Amino acid sequence: MTRDDEKQIRYKEQRSKEAIALAMQASWQAAVDVNKEILESFPEDVDTLNRLGRAYMELGQYKQSKEAYSRAVKLDPYNAIANRNLRRLNDLKESGKTEIETDKVEPQQFIEEIGKAGVVTLQDLAPKEKRASTVAGDKAVLKVEGSNLIAKSRRSEYLGKVEPKHARRLIRLMLGGNRYSAVVVKSSADGMTVMVREAFQHASQAGKLSFPPKRMAEFRSYGSDKLLKIESEGEDEDDSGYTIIGGDEVEVLPDEAGGADDDTGNDDE
Repeated sequence: MTRDDEKQIRYKEQRSKEAIALAMQASWQAAVDVNKEILESFPEDVDTLNRLGRAYMELGQYKQSKEAYSRAVKLDPYNAIANRNLRRLNDLKESGKTEIETDKVEPQQFIEEIGKAGVVTLQDLAPKEKRASTVAGDKAVLKVEGSNLIAKSRRSEYLGKVEPKHARRLIRLMLGGNRYSAVVVKSSADGMTVMVREAFQHASQAGKLSFPPKRMAEFRSYGSDKLLKIESEGEDEDDSGYTIIGGDEVEVLPDEAGGADDDTGNDDE
């Protein structure tokens, strides 16, 4: 790699971080400008196109948003982020609505607060084609089903089971009255991770940590289509872009002994 190549890569990384910071401030027009500048040097960068499409969408400039996402799909036909948002834009046109509703919550939802929040890995995943419409930054819902802690999408689609080392403790705390919010932080063909945050601690659970720390947690922001993601131990960078993100309260099902049927048969949108 030449010195010029290294300079270009550093430039791209720096400007990408700037675009993410602007998005966190909801400075969408400035984010558009920065992403367009990146594309002048890297016209085939799919992550930047996804970020540009998102910024245009937030501004209500849906034609430009569709153009950006279409360019991303042309470069990467299986890009889940671009395809998902193109479907949303097409649905908007067909429905006759004038704007797309997006979830906006505080960026601190993605800060791994010691004892209160942590990143968990999902196991026994739904088939990847059923998970394709759920991407980093999407809200998730946790449900206790028998001895398992199930993660579902906001559309009640089964995503997977929380890994046992975290599930057992969280289930006990949830049955004791704790409530949690959840949001997807990584979604790929090979795996899915979810940020779980303690939203309410019942008096009976006082002094009990949801995520007992083994060491000081480290976190950083990095961007693709979804705006702020946590780098948990051993995780690779996500393949999505940025979006303002948030969580939703968990639901505890009443049938704890026998469990309940999941929604693995649900179809995607």
